[in-house]
Parts: sequence; structure tokens; C-alpha cells
Amino acid sequence: MTPTLVFDIETIPDTAGLRTLLDVPAHATDEDIANIAFHHRRQQNGSEFLPLHQHKICAISCALREGNHFKVWTLGDANSTEAEIIQRFFDGIEKYTPQIISWNGGGFDLPVLHYRAMINKVQAPRYWDLGEDDKEFKWNNYISRYHTRHLDLMDLLAMFNGRANAPLDEIAQLCGFPGKLGMDGSKVWNAYLAGEIEAIRNYCETDVANTHLVYLRFQLMRGHLTPVAYEAEVHLVRDTLLSYSAPHWAEFLAAWKP
Repeated sequence: MTPTLVFDIETIPDTAGLRTLLDVPAHATDEDIANIAFHHRRQQNGSEFLPLHQHKICAISCALREGNHFKVWTLGDANSTEAEIIQRFFDGIEKYTPQIISWNGGGFDLPVLHYRAMINKVQAPRYWDLGEDDKEFKWNNYISRYHTRHLDLMDLLAMFNGRANAPLDEIAQLCGFPGKLGMDGSKVWNAYLAGEIEAIRNYCETDVANTHLVYLRFQLMRGHLTPVAYEAEVHLVRDTLLSYSAPHWAEFLAAWKP
């Protein structure tokens, strides 16, 4: 069985990069710089959501299904640098050559990872192989939108039509899964400023758990899992999360109504 790796990133404004791109006073704080960038963005299109190349990754969480095992974790620790956690992500692809699975990864997570990996001098030869090293990658690689080494569930379920996109939180809840638990992407910057990096990492982990569960439901729908196999996979997720002691998993399980 090919390993599957569900992934999700959380980002904050790249204030160091914005110092380079914007004409800001030398004494400006990171918060000042972010507010200036948000103001410029609002003037451009009415939204504070920054262009993807102006984001910095502060957390990457993964859910790995491999062999008889399932686990959810966040790369590195609260003190790891952006370069370290990005390199760990691509090292995992180098090690397992998994099918990677996301919700809007094609529209957000992967482009941000591309920009930030390049800025941080990260190497990712397996990920970028388009058939030069492994001929199988010519026909199924991580980069092409319509190949399944990267499966963007949101994009596929919407038939690659942006008007049909749905939020993970709502799809998860409609399928009977917990969905988001009090935090979303819009709250990450303020949480980061407040020093709540662990809360951000925990939120990112629950997002990949939700995505993995939605992926299992997709596999059931397409006939790649029988009903019995689907229930076994769901029980594996539940049993794994029950073995974790962190409070956010107790909250997740309490919100998950069978």
C-alpha cells in the first residue's frame, strides 16, 4: 500500500521579507510592518489576505498512514526555524514517496511551500522529479494538477471549478467529523503575536485529522474502501487519537459524534 501523507500549513506575514519589499521606517516593529502590508492589500482588493509569496510558514502538520500505522504530528518543535520544518516536510517525501493529500493544497499550501523552500535554500529533488530521475514520475508527479501523487481534495471534489469550492470545516462537519475547534487561519497571526505557537500547531494538527477523515470518506465513495475497510480505518484514527494525551485531542474526540 502506498503511504498517504495528509499535510497542512499555517502561515504568518513574512515581516522580514516585507521590510525588503515595502518602504517602511527602520524602527517599525514586525506588527507595524504587517499592519502596513494589510493596509496596502485592502487598498488593492479589499482583503487583508497577503499574496502567497509574502507568507511565512510557522507550522506544518502531517497525518501519515503507512503499513499498519497511523500518526498525526507537527514537524519540528515550537523553536524550529522555518527552513528546518520545510526541509523535514520534503525529507519525508524523499523517504516515503507518499501520495500527499490536502484541502486547497494546490491553491495555497504548495505554492507557499515552493516560494519559502526556494527562499530558505531547501532541497526537494524527489518532490520536483518530473521524470528525469524516475520515469514513472513523467506520467504521475507531485506538480501536475491532474496527477494523484498530490490529491487536492477540495479542487477535485469541486471539479476544478473555484465557484464550487467548499470549506473543509463545513464538509467535515457535514460528514460527522469535528471540524474546526475555535481557531481558524484568520486568527493565526494574533495568536502568534501572543506567543501561542503551540495553539497554532495544535490547530494545524486537527486540520490534518479532519482532512484525513474526509479523505477516507472519499475513498469509500469512489469504491477504494469497502464499508468494512472504511470503518476499520476510522477506528484506527480514533484509537490513535485516544492514545494521545494532549488536550486538543480530547476536545477533538469529544466533538466527534459517531
